[in-house]
Amino acid sequence: MSVTSRRPKAPSTPEAAAGRGHARILLASEGRGFSDAAIARVIELAAPGAHVHVFSIARIHGTAFGMPTPGLLPTKAEWAEQRELVDHAIKRLKRRRLTADGHVLGTRNAAKKIVQEAAAHDCEVIVMAADPDRNRIVSTAMWSQEPQRVSRRAKLPVYLVTES
Repeated sequence: MSVTSRRPKAPSTPEAAAGRGHARILLASEGRGFSDAAIARVIELAAPGAHVHVFSIARIHGTAFGMPTPGLLPTKAEWAEQRELVDHAIKRLKRRRLTADGHVLGTRNAAKKIVQEAAAHDCEVIVMAADPDRNRIVSTAMWSQEPQRVSRRAKLPVYLVTES
């Protein structure tokens, strides 16, 4: 497991400053499953009694001539798969005595929605599973590089956990 932290800042709460972790954490995904390493990182960062919000994106694939097209929306199976991933992550976190909730949202711009979700839930950090960084020119067209876009867009610390 390799963890990359972007934008390390001074801890935002007294608990975090004292080294006891963060009270509100966003565990996010752009559609991939929540890895064991990402969940372990959340547990490591969490203060006692911390709340974790689990959030996943059901990808909308684009538009046709500037108009939303039903064929580009997530299918019922894709929605169900994302809900199952979120439910499974919540169960794993609750087994570790962390309070957790979550939901799935459909969007074309995952990075923007993940950052908005962190702000809406007053999260102190974002944790995401990620692929290794790619060349910036190539990565702009790759959905798998969405966690890197989140880390560039977010104003709070983002922990990208890669399997290595």
